[in-house]
Amino acid sequence: MKGAIVLVSFPFSDLSGKKVRPACILADDGRDVTLAFISSVIKNQGPFDLVLKPDKTNNLKKESLLKTSKIATLSKSIIHGKIGYLKPETVSQMNVLLIKYLKLS
Repeated sequence: MKGAIVLVSFPFSDLSGKKVRPACILADDGRDVTLAFISSVIKNQGPFDLVLKPDKTNNLKKESLLKTSKIATLSKSIIHGKIGYLKPETVSQMNVLLIKYLKLS
């Protein structure tokens, strides 16, 4: 489901390894999911990142960045579990950033 936050072994952008981290589901075709990764390293905020504050809906442990420029499509089988959801208004903000990043408008 779009906006669900899951724990997944997410690859490094240079494919040198991977790390279990939270990620947000952008799309789900039933077998694979397209995810944007979430980082707690706030100092690296870029123009396509969305600040997420911990709350009872997302269940994040600390303030984090949803990195709409760090996207991967992975098998659902490597998801370790669901930890929370983005609120509908946050999903809308994410959609705006995705449109800008992917130059869809």
